[in-house]
Order: sequence, then C-alpha cells, then structure tokens
Amino acid sequence: MVLDEDDRLDALLVACAAGDRRAFRRLYDQESARHYGLALRILHQHSAAADALQDAFLQIWQKASTFDPARGSARAWLASIVRYRALDAAQRHRREVLTDDPTPADAAEEFDPIAALAAQRDGHRLQACLGGLEDRSRHAIVLAFVDGLTHSEIAARITKPLGTVKAWIRRGLAALRSCLEA
Repeated sequence: MVLDEDDRLDALLVACAAGDRRAFRRLYDQESARHYGLALRILHQHSAAADALQDAFLQIWQKASTFDPARGSARAWLASIVRYRALDAAQRHRREVLTDDPTPADAAEEFDPIAALAAQRDGHRLQACLGGLEDRSRHAIVLAFVDGLTHSEIAARITKPLGTVKAWIRRGLAALRSCLEA
C-alpha cells in the first residue's frame, strides 16, 4: 500500500508522539523549508524566522500527541504552530523600545524613555505632567504605552488585580489630559 503525502505526515506525527526521534528528523527534513518560508513571510528577518521555526518544531515534538487527523491535515496543523510562533515573535519584537541610539542591547535597561521624550519638543510638559501623577499610575501608564504591555500583562507583572490596574491607568490618563490642557 502506497501512502499519499498527507498520510505520510500523519504517520510521522504519530511516530513523533511515540518518541521516535528518527521520525521527527524526517518530519523536520521534509517540512522545515516550507515552514521556514511561512515564518519568514511573517517576520521578514532570517534569524527571527529561524528562531521561530526552531521554537515551533520544539513545540511540535512536545505536542505531537495532540494532533488528530480527524480534525485536519498534518500540514495545516504544522503551519498553525509555525504561524503562531512567528506571530508571537513579531509581537515581542514590536514591544522592543526602538531608538536611534547605537548603544548595545545590553544597555537597553539604562534607556529612560521619559527622559528621551523630555528632550523632544513639548516633551518637557508631558514629563512634568507625568511627574505629577501618583507613582503607581505613572508606572502602569509607562508599562502600557512605552513597554506595550496589555492591562492583563501589567497586572501580572506588578501582582495587582486587573481592575485596579485599569483604574490606575484610567485615572492617570484623565489627570494627564487635564494637566496637558491647562
């Protein structure tokens, strides 16, 4: 009996779920180039696409037992994992603070976005208004608008309830608006 390509992929994933490293190697050899292309289309950087592909295949190895051929094709299942990993990497990249400063990435923690804003035209007004906020509101606003974190991510990072974080941000933004309009 000759297996078609979908059946071969299904069989490789079943073997991977059973811990067959050779099957995983065959799966990687057969599918990595195609899925690297998918990651590259999303990320537009070779190294980022390679990292996303590596993360995806690690997840494929770990989660092969969750693949169900009755729910869809193996290729679609693989593509969804690669796509998710690439989108996740793209989201992390968007959260990075980008500057014109050629300082090495190790020094990124020394970068003060509020001080950089103050150096810009009208930035001193915003810095003064931010300085007038309660520390907790200012910190939550900076995490949201400078670091790009969601309310839920902020709540988790500072270990406060989600409603509290939302209230701090809402009150802080209202105070900023009032200060800037004055």
